[in-house]
Amino acid sequence: MRLTVNSFSPRLSRTLKATKNKASILLQPYTVRLQQLVSYDGATIPITIVGNPEAEPVVLLHAFGMDARQFLPFVLPLAGQYCFYLPHFRGFGLAADTPSTEFNFIEQYADDVDVILTHICTKHQVDSVDVAAISMGALVVWAHFNRYTNNDNCFPKATGDNSKTSNNKRPSTKKHSKIKRYLNIDQSPIVHNQPDWQGGVFGKNQTQIFDQFREVLQATLPYFEQKNISDFTQLSFAVKRQITQMETAFSLMSAQRLPSQLFIKGSSYLPDYKLAVYQHPTWQQKLRGLNAYLQLPYDYREALSHTETPITLLIGGQSQLYNPTWQRQVADILPNAEVVEIAESGHAIPLDAPFQFAQALKRFLQAS
Repeated sequence: MRLTVNSFSPRLSRTLKATKNKASILLQPYTVRLQQLVSYDGATIPITIVGNPEAEPVVLLHAFGMDARQFLPFVLPLAGQYCFYLPHFRGFGLAADTPSTEFNFIEQYADDVDVILTHICTKHQVDSVDVAAISMGALVVWAHFNRYTNNDNCFPKATGDNSKTSNNKRPSTKKHSKIKRYLNIDQSPIVHNQPDWQGGVFGKNQTQIFDQFREVLQATLPYFEQKNISDFTQLSFAVKRQITQMETAFSLMSAQRLPSQLFIKGSSYLPDYKLAVYQHPTWQQKLRGLNAYLQLPYDYREALSHTETPITLLIGGQSQLYNPTWQRQVADILPNAEVVEIAESGHAIPLDAPFQFAQALKRFLQAS
């Protein structure tokens, strides 16, 4: 029998189709998906999802000004084993057009996180979820522990004013936590230094740096009072330069290693002609958040001794934002905690020590 190309076509077609289907299944965990989740007040929270949809869910919460997708290089190697949820906090990343609506933005983020955790628990039919969070995202988790863990009723919501009495006393009745295990990445449960706690942000330099932040806020106040100004290009050149210089200085304080600092300087460099037309979608959220940091106490130490969730404290040994010595003291208060320290890293551990961070995240997840 003579074989022709046509005689192989149906078989070849079936083979190619089967290969395509198999490839699709194999690549599914590595396909980045986007979900829009409606929060408690009707606002939409974008969530980047990557990983095996049938696998154990994990939530990663990003830092101030960060895009949640910056976690992707660290979670993609684990995508076949887990289903990662990377929410974008209001005003940042894919939620840049959805700013926070409450002055106490950390507490609002904590409410959003509770909605996200509830959704994930229901979808995956689990009682609780592993969570990893860095910097501001980690402060949100401390706020979540304070508002929801060990409570039958969460605290009254913030009123949106500039009150410095935002942390209400916790009811004594316990409630099941939706956080199974927690990886806290270089963040203290308190922002402002206190007579009994000098481990707030920037440590002994806090007063000096806060004064510099206040100068920038004072310069931008007139623009916040003008409701018709939302585009960064509408600000005066001098104010735009103040804001971007402050951001660069903050980023440099977060990084310790020379390659990280060179990367920050290179990526943030804006000559005059670029700054004149620079689009900055998160500038308002950053300044509102900065104002809240300066005015609100953000002291969640009371929750520590009542938080039964196993917690791993991942500390940058050279952190300029949160003194490692005071971070270690947090572990002494927690009922169930361990400390992992990366000696040569600053606050921004994923940038300063990417390989060590990837290993620490993997060990944390595999320890369950």
